[in-house]
Amino acid sequence: MFGLFKTDPTKKLQKAYEHKLEQAMQAARNGDMRANASLTEEAEALRAEIDRLKKG
Repeated sequence: MFGLFKTDPTKKLQKAYEHKLEQAMQAARNGDMRANASLTEEAEALRAEIDRLKKG
């Protein structure tokens, strides 16, 4: 019953992950490969955190 109001931390991380990938795609379209690489690296770190939380 009390778990009803508990927020899921993976949802917030998933949204941030998708936002970083979107930013990386925009940087690649603009020709900024350094920004693309750094944003993709940040997105992959978020993805690893999501996977870690899902495993337990």
